Amino acid sequence: MRSDLLRRASRAYSSQAVRLVTDVDHDPWGSVRASLYETARVVSLAPRLPGHEPRLTWLLEQQKQDGSWGEGPAPYRLLPTLSAVEALLSTVRSDTSSGTGPEQLAAAAAAGLAAVRNLPPAGPWPDTAAIEILVPSLVTQINDHLDQHTIELTPSLGPWSRGARLDVPHGFARRHEQVAQRSQSEGVPLKLHHTFEGVFRRVPQGAVLAPHGLLGSSPAATAAWLAATPSSGQSEKAVTELRTVARRYGGLFPEAAPLKTVERLWVAAALARPGLPLACRATIRAWIHDLYDAAGVRGAPGLMPDADDTAMVVLVAALAGEPRDVTPLDTFWSGTHFDCYVGEDTGSVTANAHALQALHAYALCQATAGAAHRPRMDLVADWLLAQQQTDGAWADKWHASPYYATERCVTALARHGGPTVRTALRSAADWVVATQRDDGSWGVWGGTAEETAYAVKILLAAQPVFHQPGADQALNRAEIVLEAASRTSGHRHPALWHDKTLYAPHAMIQAEVMAALQMLRMRRETGLAASGDERDTEGTAS
Repeated sequence: MRSDLLRRASRAYSSQAVRLVTDVDHDPWGSVRASLYETARVVSLAPRLPGHEPRLTWLLEQQKQDGSWGEGPAPYRLLPTLSAVEALLSTVRSDTSSGTGPEQLAAAAAAGLAAVRNLPPAGPWPDTAAIEILVPSLVTQINDHLDQHTIELTPSLGPWSRGARLDVPHGFARRHEQVAQRSQSEGVPLKLHHTFEGVFRRVPQGAVLAPHGLLGSSPAATAAWLAATPSSGQSEKAVTELRTVARRYGGLFPEAAPLKTVERLWVAAALARPGLPLACRATIRAWIHDLYDAAGVRGAPGLMPDADDTAMVVLVAALAGEPRDVTPLDTFWSGTHFDCYVGEDTGSVTANAHALQALHAYALCQATAGAAHRPRMDLVADWLLAQQQTDGAWADKWHASPYYATERCVTALARHGGPTVRTALRSAADWVVATQRDDGSWGVWGGTAEETAYAVKILLAAQPVFHQPGADQALNRAEIVLEAASRTSGHRHPALWHDKTLYAPHAMIQAEVMAALQMLRMRRETGLAASGDERDTEGTAS
């Protein structure tokens, strides 16, 4: 009877996985929502691009009651609010709005300015992409608008006159100046192409060559390049790229396009955790054939090769039975861990966790590889262990939630093994059990299906090492949460992933939730966590 139930659950999971993989395979862009920050930058920098007026209307519709824009807690709304305010002021000054009155735009901008002024001046601010460059750049542009007599407004719309300027939040100004000076003397580094809109006013014209596709995979960066470039055949190609992206996203813009590399790799890796369905393997192997690059893998065209995507290609290739050489990771080796990309300022624990998983998976496919790579794997494991916080969690710059970073580290370390790892896993599992919400979910700001999936995987990865008291009950409650989320049609996952602002890669999140639920079903049906089960609390990680 139990085996029949397990087979039915596996068939259902396989069917769902095939549908998801097929959908991802047919979508060359990636399932992310439009970005308010990015769309506002295009409104300001490319007002003549078709669809300007609907984009302006959309910006007004997205404003919150407190005057801010964006998702997440207030500090995360600093950058999108500045972007929207600057776009509205730019529109008022340039008179590029035909259907929306300037007083309506000005009133919305005034409310946005008030929201910014109400933020704590010292943050703390999120570690999103190039926030230290983008925030002061936008503050400077807004202050330039506020200094102009042309937008002095009636008293009912706010005290806009000379002197009503914004202060650059603490800790941003110096870094922005340093980057601008280096870009002027040495040229704009490739790692800043994705956020070129933050420096283009401070560098010589022509500092960046015409992009092939979107500059740095970013609509905002491309619009900035257009604003600084005389009209030519090359600029017309950039306009065509922007119009193509706008058509895919209903006239709006995401923060990166296309996102298919990241989406395909993360979806495939998630689905492989409970077992990659056979019907998915041919498609995923085709993805690997297209994405693997001996020079390193880029998350999107126009970005730098990075260790995270390179490691994920190696990992997914091994899991799909098509192992690929790990040599491309050598480019990112720092001596103790992997830099996410050349010239990185702050290290990423999730990129290193993916690299450790990739090395282990490759070693399982290549009998002689384990011994050769073991010293490096030991160093990465030691580096990850050193990054663990006192509460047992890990945090990372690519995601707002510690549950994502902790799941990545626990999964990688559990496969690595060792006495120190056992202690770290116990601490992580204790933290997970202690932070479960009353409704059975987990979440950094509120319970989410995505974070609940990560918490489930943490506990399941830790169980072969030791039995955490309370884990079985926590997992049973979590299964109810994930079952309910999976039955909700069109479930909207909150934005938790870091780019310039928060975003939600829907297909990737769906794969994580789907896989965690299948792992819970397998656990339940095979009796791996029966009540009262006795385990060796000093067991060895697999």
